[in-house]
Amino acid sequence: MSFASRLSRLPIVVDQERADTVVALYSGQPPEVLALIEGVAGTSPFLATLLEREKSWIAPYLCDNPEEAITAEFARLPEVAPPDMAVELRRAKRRVALVIALADLGGIWGLEEVTRTLSAFADLAVDLALKSLLSEEIRRGKIPGIGAETLARACGIVALAMGKMGAGELNYSSDIDLICLFDQTQFDPDDLLEIRAGFVRVTRKMAQMLSDITSEGYVFRTDLRLRPDAGATPVCLSMASAELYYAAEGRTWERAAHIKARPSAGDLEAGAAYLDRLSPFVWRRHLDFATIQDTHDMRTKIRDHKGLNGPLKIEGHNLKLGAGGIREIEFFTQTRQLIAGGRDPDLRDPTTVGGLAALAQKGWIPREVAAKLTAHYRAHREIEHRLQMVNDSQTQTLPNAPEGIARIAAMMGESDPDRWMAELKDRLEEVEALTSDFFAPTQDAAPRPALSERAAALVARWTSYPCLRSSRARLIFARLEPDILRKLQRAADFEEALQQFDRFLHGLPAGVQLFSLFEANPQLVDLLVDICGTSPMLANYLSQNPGVLDAVIGGSFFESWPGIATLETELDQILAQASDYENALDQTRRWAKEWRFHVGVHHLRGLIDATEAAKYFADIAGVALERLWPVVCTEFAGKYGPQPGRGACVMAMGSFGSERLTAASDLDLIVIYDAQGVEMSDGPKPLASRQYFARLTQALITAVSAQMPQGRLYEVDMRLRPSGRSGPVATSLDAFRSYQMTEAWVWEHLALTRARPIAGDPSLAADLEYQRREILRARGGDARVLPDLAEMRARIFATKPVETPWEAKVGPGRLQDIELLAQSLALRAGSAARRVEQQLRAGGRAGLIPHAQEERLASIYRFLWRLQSVNRLLSENGMDIATLGEGGRSFLLRETDQPDVKTLQARIAQLTEEAAAMINQIVDP
Repeated sequence: MSFASRLSRLPIVVDQERADTVVALYSGQPPEVLALIEGVAGTSPFLATLLEREKSWIAPYLCDNPEEAITAEFARLPEVAPPDMAVELRRAKRRVALVIALADLGGIWGLEEVTRTLSAFADLAVDLALKSLLSEEIRRGKIPGIGAETLARACGIVALAMGKMGAGELNYSSDIDLICLFDQTQFDPDDLLEIRAGFVRVTRKMAQMLSDITSEGYVFRTDLRLRPDAGATPVCLSMASAELYYAAEGRTWERAAHIKARPSAGDLEAGAAYLDRLSPFVWRRHLDFATIQDTHDMRTKIRDHKGLNGPLKIEGHNLKLGAGGIREIEFFTQTRQLIAGGRDPDLRDPTTVGGLAALAQKGWIPREVAAKLTAHYRAHREIEHRLQMVNDSQTQTLPNAPEGIARIAAMMGESDPDRWMAELKDRLEEVEALTSDFFAPTQDAAPRPALSERAAALVARWTSYPCLRSSRARLIFARLEPDILRKLQRAADFEEALQQFDRFLHGLPAGVQLFSLFEANPQLVDLLVDICGTSPMLANYLSQNPGVLDAVIGGSFFESWPGIATLETELDQILAQASDYENALDQTRRWAKEWRFHVGVHHLRGLIDATEAAKYFADIAGVALERLWPVVCTEFAGKYGPQPGRGACVMAMGSFGSERLTAASDLDLIVIYDAQGVEMSDGPKPLASRQYFARLTQALITAVSAQMPQGRLYEVDMRLRPSGRSGPVATSLDAFRSYQMTEAWVWEHLALTRARPIAGDPSLAADLEYQRREILRARGGDARVLPDLAEMRARIFATKPVETPWEAKVGPGRLQDIELLAQSLALRAGSAARRVEQQLRAGGRAGLIPHAQEERLASIYRFLWRLQSVNRLLSENGMDIATLGEGGRSFLLRETDQPDVKTLQARIAQLTEEAAAMINQIVDP
């Protein structure tokens, strides 16, 4: 049936001039259609623009029916080439929005058909955007183990539609809520990190493709924040991670959100299987009346947050969140579904109208209540659509001005705005009356959970701590304490976590600021509890540096590593705003602390692995030194003049040089300068070049290691410089080259294999790298390398015997032992490689080590590095397995992929013995 034959209502024109302009474009259409166009264009500026812009497309369909137009547009989109997808989706959104508006305002479609069509287009748009971007990642080879032939089901990634989209209830200008997940079981475990990174990129780009406003408009504002622990997780995470989160930490609002969840785009089969596994979390077997209080708290918080309390007034009323609004009906329905849906699957309808009908059918609510709420819900949603149709804005707030109210009434076909307002107020008041009594909330503060005698005694002493000395701090903390205790009780070992939280609290010098931060940002309490249950070192670090939590609330804290360029830009901005030299040093400390905390938390939560953490810690140190060096040089030059000649270059040595640091690493540095025959500096207090660079180096050491209000930046170790402790702290380029060629010990050549310029004159840095390579090539054939290495190992083992089976660094077959072997292989092969795996590979290519041993030692090294990284993240003084705590042990076992502590201990012994045997054979065949 055509548009004309199905019209049942028409908007009333409020802007005749605009209406006439648009109608003139459609001459020749049936009178009934022209009347609809006149009413639509005369009430909605946005729709008038669409009628003008899409006239050539929509005109032929006006003689047919809206379904034909929608079908044609849906059928066109899958044939669009990926590069054109963003533009064509926006064009399709305009056309679909126009057809839906005409069918809605003309009474051709009812509410459910309008929202279903909007939701169907959202499904199509998300699916096409996801797959077009995924195809690009596959084409570029960025997602391992996946070919184009698997694209049809989107390779294990699924977008779950949540909220109104999930229920097929999208409103006219709605955001879409998505949770993006991937099925980790479909991939090789060794590829999961790379696969996750690829899916995260695809998800971000998909949200951007849909959300960005261009000259063609936008598709859908896309919200990814309903995913598990959104502040702490990437935008696409594994299904296993999501399931673990909901099992351990899922909250009532998340259960309610999943009533409407459904697979919308991508691998629909994997998504359906995931939701089936999640069903026990959403639908609990017992009658869950605790959700009533939870939902009331949610309602109250929303109203308080939005300022929606007070007497009901139509002008400016929020039709969604205000009294008697849409959210009231949804909460009323969902809460009852959660109470009883665990036992009765018939109550699990995702739609609000369907849910009300099912509850009435099963006797959970009176039929007349369901009928009234259904009618009011539909009326509210229609008004919501008209509010959004005026200017395509995401709003549910009624106009304040009389002419605005009159426009909305006219769109509803009502010529008397006062009568329309009175009827709406009656509906709102009835909804409020029908829903508010159900919750019957209690106003008492949440009680403290039950505690053991020992735990209660520990909690009782908190009021004596410095952070709780003020009445204001005690008042704020009193509101936080029950929630903190409940969250601590979810830790692997409550009393261990409580004791660590006690140490954290005791170490705080003050509480008001931090407790206020916690109260405004509850996710910080979750993070703190997580840290207290796992890492004593991080918890102690937090108590001494609570300011790092400021970084967590920035919104990007749990996103993927931003890269060195971002770190450099951020630190440049900080240093540019520094008030003086000392402030620059202190602000650099604050910056580095926040980023090191960032890496530590990401590692603790499994968002990155030990290898990534090692590189990121090195990135932070490298950026800090690179940016701080010119600040130190400028300050020094103010007294002693600019650097003579080409100046100095700072070289990273040891683990810093190989870009592999832990949470507690110090920095091995040497400084090489080239004065090019300049004897003295030119400044207010001239210095001889040698003295100048010695003092400049000391200034750098002080700048990095001195205690300041923000603590130290890093401890600095200069012992790897030529001649060690007895040599000058800065060495000239010529002296460095001569020393390395004629006097250096084998151990110094080994150390040189990992040297890396990080700051200073670029040409000097390039010369130093050239000299490093030349020295390694020249000294590689030294027959002393293996005998000296054997002697070095014997001396180390005698001086530092292995005292604990958990030692990862020093001892036969452990990290240092493998590193020394790798350095010797790089030296003998004349290789410039700095990292252990690359150095082992260089030795293999040179025939110095069998390929099988090269790979095996690299594998053992990575295992021991994971052990060492956990060790340094969990404890400042070395890991004591007996006092580590259940949370720390779980982290340790997760990182080393071992089932229990006993097996891990045996594995460490086995691998270190195996590595030691191989190294012994190579060093002394």
